[in-house]
Amino acid sequence: MKPGHGEVLIAEGDVELADDERRLVEEFRRQLQDGQWAAVPLSDVTGRRQAQMVKSFADVPRDAERVIFFPRAAGGR
Repeated sequence: MKPGHGEVLIAEGDVELADDERRLVEEFRRQLQDGQWAAVPLSDVTGRRQAQMVKSFADVPRDAERVIFFPRAAGGR
């Protein structure tokens, strides 16, 4: 994360710990209910940033370092 570049840490934890995983799942769902989309960054092999869209916490790879939430485009569904 780069301070001053609009990134905000919403939650962090270890998915191997039951309490942490529960909190992460709750926050993931809250972000989606608030209208956000979610994506997991892929490894940067080509020099380009790429991400995979995810629709549920179960779709997030267990070894993912972060999930990025961003607003849907205005006027879209």
